[in-house]
Amino acid sequence: MNPPATLRYALAAAARGWHIFPVTIGDKVPLTGFRWKQHATTDPEVIGRIWARQPLNIGISCGPSRLVVVDLDLPKPDEQIPERWRRPGVNDGADVFALLCEEAGQPVPLETFQVRTRRGGLHLYFTAPDDIPLTNTSGDQGNGLGWRIDTRAGIGYVVGPGSFVDLPDGAGTYEPIHTVDPAPLPGWLAERLRPESLPPQQPIVLTLSPGRRGSYLDTATRASLEAIAAAPEGSLNLTLWGAAVSLGQLVAGGALNATATEDLLTEAAVRAGHPETAARRTIRSGFRKGANRPRSVPA
Repeated sequence: MNPPATLRYALAAAARGWHIFPVTIGDKVPLTGFRWKQHATTDPEVIGRIWARQPLNIGISCGPSRLVVVDLDLPKPDEQIPERWRRPGVNDGADVFALLCEEAGQPVPLETFQVRTRRGGLHLYFTAPDDIPLTNTSGDQGNGLGWRIDTRAGIGYVVGPGSFVDLPDGAGTYEPIHTVDPAPLPGWLAERLRPESLPPQQPIVLTLSPGRRGSYLDTATRASLEAIAAAPEGSLNLTLWGAAVSLGQLVAGGALNATATEDLLTEAAVRAGHPETAARRTIRSGFRKGANRPRSVPA
């Protein structure tokens, strides 16, 4: 794949609002030295300069792009199907996904952006839900969907269309095959992928010298508000949720007032451009997560 072609794909992805970054040509790893979590971009001038320097693949940062990507993969050579999935007609990740949809009484959500991967698998792109912060899953592990199905969201990334990868288990191009806008992630899938909550925890007591309690709480609150104000384009909701988790731990431990803290976070989010109703929903979700690991500061 020559550089002008990958540049066209990179610009097309950015035009969709997807935050992209350079990936090593022939591979799936970010370009050495490039801080992709901080510098993934939609700026066509920046993209043009980066891709003009050398042949590069394309990475798409899921969180700021508000994407959830379901990766339906093929088995590796000589890989045995796990006993749990040894059913008639189940041979790969796409078959497992179809089975999950059938068991849920839902259609297979194929009317969305699709990419054929280098070994013949499939990436299904969906827009991420506002109220359920999702992250990566792998196969059957944790809250994963099943054998040969991975998902990428939040802090994850995918190799984008137009990239060429040549690794020992196969070589090929990531080819867009259905270029409609990504559909919203179906609600039942979002619930299935919701991160598992920890059981209720005893508060972690932070021991501070006299007079430092207020300073600690002020610093923690200020850091969260500053993070919201400085959130990169496209990552405001995820940043807000992270701030709510952090301060929610202190709320659950009795160190901060829930209503006052929610109002402070909401004000900061609205000032940064977040709709108020959605912001409060995200904050309360973060508080619930934070309550699983409460922190307490003695008076």
